[in-house]
Amino acid sequence: MKSSRLVKGHTRLALATLMSLTLMACGSDGKDGEDGKDGVIGVNIDATPTLKVKFTDAKVEAGNVTVDFMLTNANGVAVLGLNKDYDLRFGIAQLTHVTETIGEGEEAREADWGFQWQAYINSLKQPTTVPDGVDNLSPSPQYQAGVEAASACETCLVDNGDGSYSYSYQVNIAEVTEPLAIAYDADATQRATLELKLPQVTANAHYDWQPSSGNTEGIQTRNVVTIDACYTCHQPDSLELHGGRRIALENCASCHTATSGDPESGNSVEFTYLIHAIHRGAERHTYDADGNEVPAPYKIVGYGGSVHDYGVVGFPRKPASDCSVCHQEGSGAPANANLFKAEKSNTACVACHTEKPSSHHSSTDCMACHNTDNTYHGTGSAAKRHGDVMQAYTLAAELSVKVLEVSSNAGKMTFKVQVLDKDGNAMDQSFIDQGSRMIVGWDVDKDYPAYNEASYSQRRIRLSEGSFDTTSKSYTLTPAFDMPASPDGKSFEIWSALEACFNNGGYGVADIQLTDCATDGVRSVAIQQEPYRFVWGNNGVDSGMDAVARRAIIDPTKCQSCHGKEIHHYDNGVNCQTCHTPDKTLRNDADYPGGKIPSSFAWKAHEREGHFLKYAGLQSGTVLKTDCATCHAESSGSVTGITLGRSPDRVWRYGDISNSGADIWVSSDAGSCLSCHQQYLSDAAKSHIQANGGILDGMDETDVRNRAKEACATCHTPAQLMTAHGN
Repeated sequence: MKSSRLVKGHTRLALATLMSLTLMACGSDGKDGEDGKDGVIGVNIDATPTLKVKFTDAKVEAGNVTVDFMLTNANGVAVLGLNKDYDLRFGIAQLTHVTETIGEGEEAREADWGFQWQAYINSLKQPTTVPDGVDNLSPSPQYQAGVEAASACETCLVDNGDGSYSYSYQVNIAEVTEPLAIAYDADATQRATLELKLPQVTANAHYDWQPSSGNTEGIQTRNVVTIDACYTCHQPDSLELHGGRRIALENCASCHTATSGDPESGNSVEFTYLIHAIHRGAERHTYDADGNEVPAPYKIVGYGGSVHDYGVVGFPRKPASDCSVCHQEGSGAPANANLFKAEKSNTACVACHTEKPSSHHSSTDCMACHNTDNTYHGTGSAAKRHGDVMQAYTLAAELSVKVLEVSSNAGKMTFKVQVLDKDGNAMDQSFIDQGSRMIVGWDVDKDYPAYNEASYSQRRIRLSEGSFDTTSKSYTLTPAFDMPASPDGKSFEIWSALEACFNNGGYGVADIQLTDCATDGVRSVAIQQEPYRFVWGNNGVDSGMDAVARRAIIDPTKCQSCHGKEIHHYDNGVNCQTCHTPDKTLRNDADYPGGKIPSSFAWKAHEREGHFLKYAGLQSGTVLKTDCATCHAESSGSVTGITLGRSPDRVWRYGDISNSGADIWVSSDAGSCLSCHQQYLSDAAKSHIQANGGILDGMDETDVRNRAKEACATCHTPAQLMTAHGN
């Protein structure tokens, strides 16, 4: 047994030795293979909820343009799978120095219009569907700039498989002769544009470069305004144009060129003209052959003969000559932000003021007269004429209003007020509009006085209703309201709606200055002054206490960023809630269910037709009502101005839409909702409000306060409200 095991052991050892020798005889096992190529990390184009496009290069060879670009999502991850069959379009334009000889013979002048975009892709359009019965249309053949669709070329788009792509244009830009001849210049700035519209997201991009050098910096530019300036008034959704495909200002500007027009209306659609004419809106006028002023609304005829009548637009910026709402200069401004002052175009003038802005105008060469260097006698440059309008507001901002000697006698408040000049000296009354007012309020930390306690007509008083002391140059004013029964400890405010008088600019006017209000043709401008706030005590101002501020609901700077110096009336800031309290009386309105509408500030702001033009035929949705952040105060990224439950004693007055507008009284948070939703409120929504302590059918304010037990804020936080409204 042992012998047998020994033999087997030797046998196994011999076999192992033989195998080892065999392997040694084979030599090296060879060099390790190279690592495989890393897989591409990316998201499929059909699945990405966000999309960004960035051009990385462009070149022109013998007129053939090729561009390289990347697609990523918002996190920088490559977007894969783009092909020609998506809604993908490319544009190409050149920034050309344009000059023109205007006039003939001795009257001729060489006009320098600076650098303007010229598109290489154009077509000649004939009028097709011209609507009947529409005025201000002059159908005529028009050139239109355009873009080319990637789907028209089988090989132009190349997918590199890693989120990078290249595209070769179908148009040869060195051979463009029809329908417009465009002379390619390798030293001129070229702009490539891209528009990609997916079912779930849209992206635009542009790339400016000089082909002769390949440079993208230090080249000629024409970047005058930014899309952020548009967003001062517009919501991004309202500027998704051409079927939602075009969302970038640079893409608009290089396609809406000086040679482009609308054949059905005969109107120019050049970008400068288009923008100024649209925003002139209902105030765009001209003069007929008999010298009569007549409306000249800007109109465009869209697909199928649909009419876009911009004569219904109400430009919110007042005064309209305040160019700064769009032409924003200073830090962060585009490279050519001051181009609008360069006197390089008649286009903006004609777009706003038409070809005949007055009965005696005979030329559309505006810059020939309205220029800085060779101004026609008495007219002034365009900058001066617009500046004359704004100068009064600049001068008025140097003035101030001072309230002093507040007291009470026989249940009436009396106080004095002075208007101070820029040096702090009291001014004579001749420069102050005697019809302008001071307005008093209390409970300013809540919702101002109840209307049945003191109507706003009782709380305001004209300067002419008081007395003026020529020595101290102060007014003594006693408004009509009765002081509240227990005023001590209440926060009061005295708010100025005073206005100073200035001369108008225009022909032959050298300077704008304070002017005696008795002078013919003067205008009055509101003096900007914070309300004088104080706590009542000891029959006057309790200097030992500070007035309590009202909760922040709106952000006044948001209102004024769009509206400017004037909103409606009493244009000293935005203090509308002083008069337009939640319980203010109703107004007749035959177009509203029940025939009565509230006149509270919330109602006026939410229902203002200019805040939502969707139903005015333009489909623009200038301000989307659902975006509460447009107007309301924010803090730490939250729209805190819509926080519920902060004023449980507030009561709203509404009209009963099912009972001829009879007064009904509504609890605090429910009333906020009704300022938008009253006529659309379903029975289920009403039940929800009432089940959670809201009152929709109060007999009076006391009834509401006794019954209301609102719990809305428990669930409806600012974040939830924003989500519920689609944000």
